[in-house]
Amino acid sequence: MQFIAEIGQAHDGSLGMVHAYIDAISKTGVNIIKFQTHIAEAESSIHEPFRIKFSKQDKTRFDYWKRMGFSLPQWKEIKDHCDEVGLEFMSSPFSNAAVDLLEEVGVKRYKIGSGEVNNFLLLERICQTGKPIIISSGMSSLEELDETVAFLKRRNADFSILQCTTSYPTKPENYGLNVIKDLRERYGVTVGFSDHSARIETCVAATALGAEILEFHAVFNREMFGPDASSSLEMKEIKELVTAVKNVSKALENPVDKGDNSNYRELKNIFEKSLALNKDLPKGHQITFNDLEAKKPKGFGIDASQFENVIGKTLKNDKKQWDFLTENDLTNE
Repeated sequence: MQFIAEIGQAHDGSLGMVHAYIDAISKTGVNIIKFQTHIAEAESSIHEPFRIKFSKQDKTRFDYWKRMGFSLPQWKEIKDHCDEVGLEFMSSPFSNAAVDLLEEVGVKRYKIGSGEVNNFLLLERICQTGKPIIISSGMSSLEELDETVAFLKRRNADFSILQCTTSYPTKPENYGLNVIKDLRERYGVTVGFSDHSARIETCVAATALGAEILEFHAVFNREMFGPDASSSLEMKEIKELVTAVKNVSKALENPVDKGDNSNYRELKNIFEKSLALNKDLPKGHQITFNDLEAKKPKGFGIDASQFENVIGKTLKNDKKQWDFLTENDLTNE
């Protein structure tokens, strides 16, 4: 299972916060930490509206992206820190210029945000790198995804697709967990789930349904400043999620043969029951349903499952209340 903790803009432009997040994520069990590489001049303009008008210090979203950017030396410093703590450094580019920068920094693969899935100019530049691609399908219809998949296949790209709902935070009725199976069957590639629910159970359910990549936003506290804070998981929750998903994954990797219960033979003898009599009964008494009880353990009398074969048979000897009932106690006469 691949766990991608998305920091996004949670650092609010602070390099110090970036390093704090790297250290914190390294202790959660996550194996990939993801950022976003924004070069304002290359991807935006003063005309771009805010998705959420949350920032009082930035007049335009262009200004916000400007404040979120880091220099090449700073990105290299971030990548080095990730390497030191054993996290794969990943960052989503939002322009060809960002791809060029990330190639200099050094990335193993690229994650494409939902808004860039049909940006074939960007995809072409990423395909030129020859590196694997992870696509979030949040805002794309299947028809649009078909076009993107065809584009990538023509270039022999190695890619996977994540089911994603571009809604912050996502409500349960909009998770689209059913789409995980649809994507796998439609495209025959590795599929995963990109989550904005701020809930642990969402990714656990996605795992059970076949997701092999899980992405979720990470934040120190959901009350923090930023556009994605309310849609994020906190560090303690991420640790719990990783543990839960690993347990579910292990279960899925070890299917149980319900046709073979030989491992339970000893327990069955302890928990299952034998027939007994619930009252004193004399020799010659004909057994009725109301005479019977079932007592542990199995093997000291006729199996409780065979009670119907006992009804109507006659006792050979006097029996005491709570005595086990065996075949030797009965006759058909």
